[in-house]
Amino acid sequence: MTSIRSAVALPLAAVSLAAVSLALATPAASAAAPATVSVEEARLDRAAPQEILKRSGFASLAPEFADALADTDSFAAAERTVVRYGSGLWRRAVDRAQGRGAAGGDLSRDDDRPLYWSRLALTRELRTWKTGFGITEEGRSRLLDRLERSSRGQDSIRYPAGKGVKRILLTGFDPFTLDRDTRISNPSGATALALDGTWLRTSDGSLARVETAVFPVRWQDFADGTVERALSPHLPKVDLFTTVSQGRPGRFDIERTNGAWRGGFPDNENLSRTETVPVADAATQPQWTTTTLPYAAITAASTGRFPVYDNTSVTELPVGTDTPVVRPDGPTPGSAARAGGGGNYLSNEIAYRATLLRDRLGLTRLPGGHVHTPVLQFGPGNTDPATGTVTDEEFVRNRLDIIAQVRAIVAVAAGSR
Repeated sequence: MTSIRSAVALPLAAVSLAAVSLALATPAASAAAPATVSVEEARLDRAAPQEILKRSGFASLAPEFADALADTDSFAAAERTVVRYGSGLWRRAVDRAQGRGAAGGDLSRDDDRPLYWSRLALTRELRTWKTGFGITEEGRSRLLDRLERSSRGQDSIRYPAGKGVKRILLTGFDPFTLDRDTRISNPSGATALALDGTWLRTSDGSLARVETAVFPVRWQDFADGTVERALSPHLPKVDLFTTVSQGRPGRFDIERTNGAWRGGFPDNENLSRTETVPVADAATQPQWTTTTLPYAAITAASTGRFPVYDNTSVTELPVGTDTPVVRPDGPTPGSAARAGGGGNYLSNEIAYRATLLRDRLGLTRLPGGHVHTPVLQFGPGNTDPATGTVTDEEFVRNRLDIIAQVRAIVAVAAGSR
């Protein structure tokens, strides 16, 4: 696996700052008060996140960012600082995962958690920052959005020009269920870091370039269109896309069908949503979308130590009933969704949104869908969050094996058209 990406952050000259940025700067008299920290940010002070930051060399980023913000004297200057640190964080995490530069500590390079906790450390500084020039609530929200997008790789997706190269887009997620265990890592996020900007040889011998991005585990961000905003410029130009998330223990699943239903499991802000997936043009919204990934080829291939399944099960409300029914072979005509193959949490929702976007853009022949990875597990004797360590040999081995198998699955999928 190789990369043509530079090991340094994108230069500021490459960042387009819209003229509207200046309009968002306001006099001190109308400045909004700094907000309190978010639920996610409040977890930063627990022992495991602090250890993860120290053992990866990322602990100094937030204080440096706070100092840089303090030196800004306008909204435009603050926005430049935010984008510089956000894109720099993403590039530093990718470089660390791909073996470039110093490791910064003894934490395994494949670890996605330094990116997650560092981002929260930066957003907490930005959310509580007291400006010397005044800023509106809208302005602070814009800066937080720029920080989120740039530190997730969502605004740095670039493919080489010319023919003869396949283009692959892959997405991952942040860690979640952190109140249960703040040590948790998400192998889909780790995969995104490991594969961003890399080249691979597909199963048909073609050369492919992989670009990646990571998404939050927050219902509201999805309702606000973060998936569509990040993916819509790129889907017409790629040869394959796959959303990836952590799924079931001990297995991969290629999810055949995605449902338009939110099941209510709390997100990383401890908020719950039980409703139809909110999308634009709801009047034409289907209850179900379907993968166009070559699931037969993927499940037949030898891609790694975990079994890979073509998962066709859904949960539906059949026509004329209000009782959920599990259908092992997919939905029946006219039914209402209650869970796709990947459930009714944000993994199902990103798959639903991405494949709905594919269809609405008229890209019906574009291979795309969702891959669920195995649950990333700690080794025996290290399962208690209260007494366990933040990493162990089996934990690292499991994550590395999952990353390698996702890469192999993508190579098969991209070579099977």
